[in-house]
Amino acid sequence: MIGPESEQLGVVGIRRALDLAQENDLDLVEIAPTAKPPVCRIMDYSKYKYDQEKKERRVKKSQHVTHLKQLRLKPNIGVGDYQIKLKQAIGFLDKKDKVKINMFFRGREMAHKELGRNILERMIKDVAEHGVPEKSPSMEGRVMFILLNPAASKT
Repeated sequence: MIGPESEQLGVVGIRRALDLAQENDLDLVEIAPTAKPPVCRIMDYSKYKYDQEKKERRVKKSQHVTHLKQLRLKPNIGVGDYQIKLKQAIGFLDKKDKVKINMFFRGREMAHKELGRNILERMIKDVAEHGVPEKSPSMEGRVMFILLNPAASKT
């Protein structure tokens, strides 16, 4: 058994352990039930639970869940619109989210896939310090896409 000040009390009977816990206005908590004999500790259980929850919240706060953000482009995108999409992509990558950039082709635009590929290649070059592509642009039906991963942080 372990006492309220973390001192070793040795092997103590259950009645004596409960009496010691009651004298100190604390709880008797079983720490290692599988040990022979089982190990118990006299402590304030509600304070222990509170500290554990606080620790979990701190760990959870420092974690980041990666999301997949998607941007839609067309091969005849204007310069201003391109700059807006570029800023959005950089913002997502800086927040450590993946970005999927979709280039949609309609009608006769399918005959000029190289225009869409050039725009995607330019986007890859412009976000190079913020993110890296998983692979080169690929075509799926009428959509050409590229998947960008956030760059490894330099800190």
